[in-house]
Amino acid sequence: SNLWDDNFIQSFSSPYGAYLYGAHADKLIGEVKGIFNSFSIADGELISPVNDLLQQLWMVDNVERLGIDRRFQTEIKVALDYVYRYWSEQEIGCGRDSAFADLNTTALGFRIFRLHGCTVSSDVFENFKDQMRQFTASANDTELQTRSVFNLFRASLIAFPEEKVLEEAEKFAAPYLKAALQTPPVSGLSREIQYVFDYRWHSNLPRLEARSYIDILADNTISGTPDANTKKLLERAKLEFNIFHSLQQKELQCPWRWWKEWGCPELTFIRHRYGKFYTLVSGIDMVPEHATFRLSCVKTCHLITILDDMYDTFGTIDELRLFTAAVKRWDPSATECLPEYMKRVYMVLSETVNEMAKEAQKSQGRDTLGYVRQALDDYISSYLKEAEWIATGYVPTFQEYFENGKLSSGHRIATLQPILTLSIPFPHHILQEIDFPSKSSILRLRGDTRCYRADSARGEEASCISCYMKENPGSTQEDALNHINCMIEDMIKKLNWEFLRPDNN
Repeated sequence: SNLWDDNFIQSFSSPYGAYLYGAHADKLIGEVKGIFNSFSIADGELISPVNDLLQQLWMVDNVERLGIDRRFQTEIKVALDYVYRYWSEQEIGCGRDSAFADLNTTALGFRIFRLHGCTVSSDVFENFKDQMRQFTASANDTELQTRSVFNLFRASLIAFPEEKVLEEAEKFAAPYLKAALQTPPVSGLSREIQYVFDYRWHSNLPRLEARSYIDILADNTISGTPDANTKKLLERAKLEFNIFHSLQQKELQCPWRWWKEWGCPELTFIRHRYGKFYTLVSGIDMVPEHATFRLSCVKTCHLITILDDMYDTFGTIDELRLFTAAVKRWDPSATECLPEYMKRVYMVLSETVNEMAKEAQKSQGRDTLGYVRQALDDYISSYLKEAEWIATGYVPTFQEYFENGKLSSGHRIATLQPILTLSIPFPHHILQEIDFPSKSSILRLRGDTRCYRADSARGEEASCISCYMKENPGSTQEDALNHINCMIEDMIKKLNWEFLRPDNN
């Protein structure tokens, strides 16, 4: 059932949609730009050659973690271009004139540069090992040392395949930081560390991070000596957060109306998750002008949920075969032999896809319906195959299940349909091939490891865990989970490469 009822959604209200708040937010943009400039130029000369590199990186890191970086893209580029001029594979110090290398600055710089598509080598961290080629920390723990190890850990989370030094860095930093969390008192830094343990880079939501970091900085300004620059950043971030929250409250009513107008609440076998999906996508894309993208994403993900529930738990195998054939034909007359609930699902699917295709045509300047229909055909075909496995009791090979699972993860259709609404022209070959293969793999494996027990209780034998155990007689469920978790870790590195490689911009 849906916990977000009509009255609850209609009751949303916020004062932050008022013009006054928007005007003040615009004023603060200029003041934050002034902070960027104060870290860079004074009378034509750079300020503080002792720590200018760290200051620039600190500023970029903070506006990104606070979720306000889209307002300062020019300033960020200027800052990173400056620091990158001093970057070398022999590490960097806090400032351009620093005589000694600094792990904190180097790790922070490496992470930011990689996230921005710059070419940086992880070999730079070899310079911070001891004579035994090991990462070590001094016996006297300090906040600076802990922050340095923290940024080393953050850097290790965006490792590419075969970057052994970053694997070593993670193995060193993780236990060090876990021990630091056990040392009182609780500080802003310890809360930063805990957040990164809870939400690593590949599973982080920018808006969730912004909310957490706003709280951390706010507590720091209360408990410590207030810093004028931090207070200004915090004021801008709070205002941006609340203004967008006001927009979220209005936007959420759109998928609710779509859901209600199509009579979807009458489909009692499906999960009502549009509130969850909207929260998710608005935690990723916080650009106010991208409302159509967010709403398209919510609708697409909800359609996937409807199909998932129908193929997985409700439809009979004969009904599902007929439904699959009807969708492949995209002809309403093909639904005449379907039960009433499937006719309703077909109409919701067909009309919503056509409606979103019209929105996409406004952005792309051409008809893109064929790409979406093909992606949907592939998706429901993969689901039918899994339904047939369940109906016949067939347990496929691990590889057979895995390859089909990349399609049934729904990643391609969930990605393709929404991005077509963005004002970015996508050429033919991109729309045919758009995908992050490792992402689809991770989604399938993660889903199976989390739902294995529930699926088994329903009699579903085809999962990556059962397939692995069948191919490896004598292996336990724990063995299968360990193997799959190792696969996921390797795929995360591949995904990092697919997404962050320097030639991917």
